[in-house]
Amino acid sequence: MFVEMPEPERLFGLANSAALIGWMILLFLPRRFDIVFFIPQFLIPFGFALLYAGLIFANIYTVDAGFGSIAEVRALFAKDELLLAGWLHYLAFDLFIGAWIARRADAIGLPRLLQAPILLATFMFGPVGLALFLSIRALYRRRKGTPP
Repeated sequence: MFVEMPEPERLFGLANSAALIGWMILLFLPRRFDIVFFIPQFLIPFGFALLYAGLIFANIYTVDAGFGSIAEVRALFAKDELLLAGWLHYLAFDLFIGAWIARRADAIGLPRLLQAPILLATFMFGPVGLALFLSIRALYRRRKGTPP
């Protein structure tokens, strides 16, 4: 018996809502409760990973495309299910990295007011937020006299 998947547009909206919940937890809730922090750090990215895997394995061989050129990637993402899988890839990794940043920032004592713009940059622009955090962490540690 096969379970019918909701259409990509509906899954897209649900995934965006779940990601937003994860980011709100990172930005606004206290991190001293491991069960709360577990949601954006592991639970939501894991759910995205499972959905991603299902979409990829169900659709990757239905298109004549790949990763060998930009034209092949464009053809791959021309199918909504695979475009959604690509979006889930971004959502999962950006949220996971955001949680990693939050944990590391807390560990070095970086104030939450400084963490907020880094996390927002990670939410909106992924690698830019990571680069920003790594730079600020190095400067912050240098100022405090600890190795980067």
